[in-house]
Amino acid sequence: MTAQLTGPPDPPAGVRLFCFAHAGGGGAAYRPWRDRLSPDVEVCPVVLPGRESRWQQRPHREMTSLVEQVLQEIVPRLHQPFALFGHSLGAAVAYEVCARLCDRGLPPMRLFVSGRRPPHLPARQGATRHLTDDAFVAYLNTLNGIPTEVLAHHGLLRALLPTIRADFEVNETYAASARRLPVAVSALTGDSDPLVTPAEMLAWRDVTDRGFRLRVLTGDHFYLTAAAEHVCAAIGRELSVPSPTVPIGSRAE
Repeated sequence: MTAQLTGPPDPPAGVRLFCFAHAGGGGAAYRPWRDRLSPDVEVCPVVLPGRESRWQQRPHREMTSLVEQVLQEIVPRLHQPFALFGHSLGAAVAYEVCARLCDRGLPPMRLFVSGRRPPHLPARQGATRHLTDDAFVAYLNTLNGIPTEVLAHHGLLRALLPTIRADFEVNETYAASARRLPVAVSALTGDSDPLVTPAEMLAWRDVTDRGFRLRVLTGDHFYLTAAAEHVCAAIGRELSVPSPTVPIGSRAE
């Protein structure tokens, strides 16, 4: 049971951007980026078991096995420059994948993290894995994380819940490595995200001994949809600049 990358196996591109979604998410949110980013950037959404084309496969319930499966899938495709992007739970996955790749001498040119507190800050949300399904759905609604068409389709919502709940279990049982990485980090967030503040996103600077930049955009936890143009412009700019090879001061804007 492995992670799955969407798109052609080896199209010409200067940089591969591996993208990890929020809890319950797949590759759909990132596919439109292919038209917004330069042709030199190959957008590679990572689709995990339990969603989209892999919805019949059992989702992971803990971080270690999830990361191991991702590594098995992407390491054969690291023969050109690459970067990692993760939103919400995906930010934690991208961070752990980055750490493991650094251990193998395969650091990405940049790590992009979005909409999640850094691993060394304790969670401030209570656990959800013991909630009833109705209470869990109500909680998801406070995040603006369920499309209206899904809410209106009771059967579809119930079919998706096991994967979403498994992803939340991954997040809530995650024991972070909380280490500094020899990789430049870019953090992005919405200014009205109920799960993380800009000040908390700024703390991602503590996980890197290279460059750091914070961008705060208008929106809530799912700001990525409305702000896609700005997000892709920021990614494109930072991928076009060589990553620093020596530590530099952290920066925010």
